[in-house]
Amino acid sequence: MSISIAGLTKRFGRTDVLRGIDLGVDKGELVALLGPSGSGKTTLLKIIAGLEWPDAGRLQVDGADWLQLAAQDRRIGFVFQHYALFPHMKVRDNLAFGLTVRPRAERPGKALIAAKVDELLHFLQIAPLADRYPAQLSGGQRQRVALGRALAIEPAVLLLDEPFGALDAAIRRDLRRWLRGVHDSTGSTTIFVTHDQEEAFELADRVVVMGEGRIEQIGHADAIHDHPASPFVARFMGATVELPVTLHAGRPESPGLDLNALPRRALPDGAADLFIRPADILPVPDATSPWRIVSRVSNGANLRLVLGRADGATAEADIPRRAVQADALVPGTQARLRVEAGTVFAARRDATPSPKPAESKSPKLESSR
Repeated sequence: MSISIAGLTKRFGRTDVLRGIDLGVDKGELVALLGPSGSGKTTLLKIIAGLEWPDAGRLQVDGADWLQLAAQDRRIGFVFQHYALFPHMKVRDNLAFGLTVRPRAERPGKALIAAKVDELLHFLQIAPLADRYPAQLSGGQRQRVALGRALAIEPAVLLLDEPFGALDAAIRRDLRRWLRGVHDSTGSTTIFVTHDQEEAFELADRVVVMGEGRIEQIGHADAIHDHPASPFVARFMGATVELPVTLHAGRPESPGLDLNALPRRALPDGAADLFIRPADILPVPDATSPWRIVSRVSNGANLRLVLGRADGATAEADIPRRAVQADALVPGTQARLRVEAGTVFAARRDATPSPKPAESKSPKLESSR
């Protein structure tokens, strides 16, 4: 099933949750809605499912107007973060539930339901769990059952809302690979919500980055990582170092920064902002540089260096602890910052900056340890 969304808006009270969403999803595609809490991704998923209704806009699936259909008429498979299994039912009964509650005229016979459940038990590799209750299952097993229950009705569209959010990291990695295999085997059109970048990029054919009720960027992992479309996306993708620069003939310049590795940008000369990931900054000892190392912290594998400039600018750099010249990068050392990758946007000095991801506060310039 192909999905077409145009001009979708939604407001709760005075809060605009969705601000004109335009999105197309191809038949058989797996798309991730990625963004921080409050970006509108779960609300968009619920509107597709028929659990919320927009204030304006269109939602069409294979050309049919789904805003005219009740949730039960959309044949949606929905998987929640917290499983939502029936605790008093065995695994096989949970899998069969969606089929047993269909209207009598559409309900398969008992033999067909039992055959479908057996097929799902083997397909999802949970056949030995068929007669257990949810309380007797691990978190990963429960999530497999929840997905199986959604697949049992052969949904037109499969929707997943943070499906692995309640699981630990190792189980999440295993289930991500497993879910991708399930998707490829069924050929379903799938949309899933996550705030986990690794999860989104590993699983999805395309990633939709959302922020404050808008779609900020749509694309594949490398394009979004290397070429964020907005300061919001840059920050969300980990570019937490923001420095003012000056553009001349498309090249950024700033005292003490080596920016030769950055490509020219088709932007007007003048003030601009440079967004960099700490891992893309390499400090090089240089007695003429206005930057000075303020603090140095090791986590065993990497060093986190905080640097400052007399004009108040600060930057953080992550380098391997055993890197060449690492021993020379101690508090008080002057260093030139070689920037290996970064993104430049024209400055908007009058704009209120978007919230950054939570991070530790940098020490003041005069401190060191």
